[in-house]
Amino acid sequence: MNASEYVTVAEAREMLQVTKRRIAEMIEDGTLPSEPNPFDKRSKLIKRSDVEELLRKRPAKKLLPEAA
Repeated sequence: MNASEYVTVAEAREMLQVTKRRIAEMIEDGTLPSEPNPFDKRSKLIKRSDVEELLRKRPAKKLLPEAA
């Protein structure tokens, strides 16, 4: 396992800009596959390519106009 191929759940959450609850749902429903962390059985790792694929698939966020 190459460490740079994987991200932590927290890193994936930051990349996807979602809440803790939403990332947990994505992992639970299989939208975002995860694997046990071999160094810490309490945590999970996610393939960076899976996160990047989700980023490519989802529509771009609309920017809100700046307040004047």
